[in-house]
Amino acid sequence: MAGSNFVDYVKIYCRSGKGGAGSMHFHREKFIAKGGPDGGDGGRGGHIILRGNKNYWTLIHLKYARHIWAGDGGDGSGSRSFGKDGEDKTIEVPCGTVVYNAETGEFLCDITEDGQEVILLTGGRGGQGNWHFRTATNQTPRFAQPGEPRIEKTVILQLKVLADVGLVGFPNAGKSTLLSVISAAKPEIADYPFTTLVPNLGIVPYRDNRSFVMADIPGIIEGAAEGKGLGLRFLRHIERNSILLFMIPADSEDVAKEYNILLNELRQYNPELMEKNRILAVTKCDMLDDELIEAMKKELPEGISVTFISSVSGLGIPELKDMIWTEINKESNFITEISHLPMQIIQLEDEIDEDEDLPDDIFEEDEDDDDISQFKGIGWDDL
Repeated sequence: MAGSNFVDYVKIYCRSGKGGAGSMHFHREKFIAKGGPDGGDGGRGGHIILRGNKNYWTLIHLKYARHIWAGDGGDGSGSRSFGKDGEDKTIEVPCGTVVYNAETGEFLCDITEDGQEVILLTGGRGGQGNWHFRTATNQTPRFAQPGEPRIEKTVILQLKVLADVGLVGFPNAGKSTLLSVISAAKPEIADYPFTTLVPNLGIVPYRDNRSFVMADIPGIIEGAAEGKGLGLRFLRHIERNSILLFMIPADSEDVAKEYNILLNELRQYNPELMEKNRILAVTKCDMLDDELIEAMKKELPEGISVTFISSVSGLGIPELKDMIWTEINKESNFITEISHLPMQIIQLEDEIDEDEDLPDDIFEEDEDDDDISQFKGIGWDDL
């Protein structure tokens, strides 16, 4: 996987469509002297919609799409004809995408499931035609509403990789090797630091045709939460993993010390990460005998499940998968019922009451009923 193909941060300018103007029109027909007003309504402007798509794993398809515009609504016309609604613009994003306002940093929405839709920007309502404004005292209204204006916003899309298990460790801890052994993923593996430059995902098969998703996060070093190394860029991907699998090689000078350093970096980045279930895997244990393993157990940190593995020889791999599956079930039991709820479309903007009664005192009467060329716009802000 080339690093240039993985994009987890984009900034785009979005613009919804403006509503079409209502029509100021009067009915004209042979033998009908005064047909009265029959101006139709303008069409709704197009929405900007975000949709989760499980087939996407990166934001690279949006890297050069810096401007995304929805269509404008069409104007109304005579015979109470409605204008055409503007074309909605749907942006497909990978599951795990978080959206922020680029100017204020405000959190806007979070796409976590396939098929989930969020109306990011609402299109403007179409203006009402003069047919709506006829009254007993003003039977020939010479005004119609303009359409509502469009909404413009610059947003930041950030991808946080969704996985059941996230691999956490220093460079060359054996994370990529483990992922390549227990899944079909083919991450780059070499004997130098920071071989992994982008997160790698793999589906790990388990018993009875079950499986779980594992993410190989680029190596963390001490000071990553302060911007050192690559850790700061990819620490956010760890936020979305249900379980954290800490990996420390057996030839480390002090396993407990390295574990505490990793734990401290996560704590500094986001204290909420401390609430996630954790497993410690001591890797490269094919070089250890049973006596050394027993001696090392006495020096390991307490309060965490520990296993000894070797991706090369297969030592402890079945036991590790059992431990992971047990922790996944602990994490997912409380959301089992929620996952079966039907998907709903979420609208970020306030709901608009289309049937809202219009006050009668906002319109001006024109004494010259013969001059139908005049136009007095009634704005939405006046209602």
